[in-house]
Amino acid sequence: MKAHHKMLTGIVTGTVAGLAANALAQKAAWLDWTVNNLTAPVGQIFIRLLLMLVVPLLFAALVMGVAELDLKQVGRLGARTLGYTIVFSAISVLIGLVLVNLIQPGASLSEEARALAKQGQQVQAAPPPSSTSFGAVLTSMVPTNPLKAASDGDMIGLIVFSLIFGLGVALTPGKAVAQLRDTIQGLYDVMMKLIDGVLRLAPYGVAALLFTMTAKLGLGILVQLAAYVGTVLLALAIHMFVVYSLSVRFLGGLSPVTFFRECRLAIVTAFSTSSSSATLPTALKVAEENLKLPPNVSRFVLTAGSAMNQNGTALFEGVTVLFLAQVYEVPLDMGQQALIMFICILAGIGTAGVPAGSIPVIAMILGMFKIPVEGLGLVLGVDRFLDMCRTTLNVTGDLAAAVYVARGEPHPRPAAEREPDPSTP
Repeated sequence: MKAHHKMLTGIVTGTVAGLAANALAQKAAWLDWTVNNLTAPVGQIFIRLLLMLVVPLLFAALVMGVAELDLKQVGRLGARTLGYTIVFSAISVLIGLVLVNLIQPGASLSEEARALAKQGQQVQAAPPPSSTSFGAVLTSMVPTNPLKAASDGDMIGLIVFSLIFGLGVALTPGKAVAQLRDTIQGLYDVMMKLIDGVLRLAPYGVAALLFTMTAKLGLGILVQLAAYVGTVLLALAIHMFVVYSLSVRFLGGLSPVTFFRECRLAIVTAFSTSSSSATLPTALKVAEENLKLPPNVSRFVLTAGSAMNQNGTALFEGVTVLFLAQVYEVPLDMGQQALIMFICILAGIGTAGVPAGSIPVIAMILGMFKIPVEGLGLVLGVDRFLDMCRTTLNVTGDLAAAVYVARGEPHPRPAAEREPDPSTP
């Protein structure tokens, strides 16, 4: 059975069994025993396995993402790509946070359902800064001891240290630094292998998490999921068809209709694979053959973008954290939401471009703000479909960035050869 078929089987089995248990034996002693001693522990172990890998994965991914830019050589290309990534990641997260505050997809649960949801285990992690003033947040970003920051759950400090460390690796020549890069790349490869192994357990973990949640909360929680999915899809659609259309038109000098028509092969590949990394060869082919971009620009921007320009992932992370905060009635003021937005922008640089690569980052943010991490069971139930959609946005964003960076750069081919053929089917 294919991986997505296994996941679907786990989703259906856990949900149907949980709803049946809720309807037929909601207050039975055996159901409480089953939830407390079987399904809840299995789901918690799955979540803990993901959390266990967050720190080394985040460190290795961020360091390699910055180090591979090789800023001394790429100069202007690197600066323009990084600037575009930061600005449009901020726009994507802002769109998501505005919509989730307007729609309030997690705010309509009954009081009884909320009381049951709050019975979940709380994750002890570092709280956000006591003061949300700009100066306090800025100071808290820089850790005095990065190892202590990691052990205390201070992921903002770890992210900033990793970015600075990666910049140092990128700017330092020498054989020893090259070996250090290889070592960190090896750490990243090992973490990705372990993540892949943990995700093989996802059908069982998701089934256990969904059974636990639906056995407690019943059918009402599925209504919540419909509102959540709709909010995510609306935010993704606005960013893809409005923001990116404006970007390629005014920053790239290209018609949005032409852009989306020429990129359709990469868009379909991204949707079907749910992986920016797996779509990279197709995106490179589209950029050079369809969009007629300079090869040096497209290869640099798309390679870096597959790991760093994760607009859809950053948007999804922000919406998911606020949705679960609403479900569990964890109040977040505007300062804390701004902090979440900032974390999502930074974390988007280091999120792995593979299916479900954002789940460990979301778990980390939930822990920081004392939001029950087991709420991820709700998200994992629909994550496969949302992953396909946000990966499509990520890849489209990489191509839009390449169009912007390529504008004004010298091209090895004559201008006549660079115009996309409008008759291309």
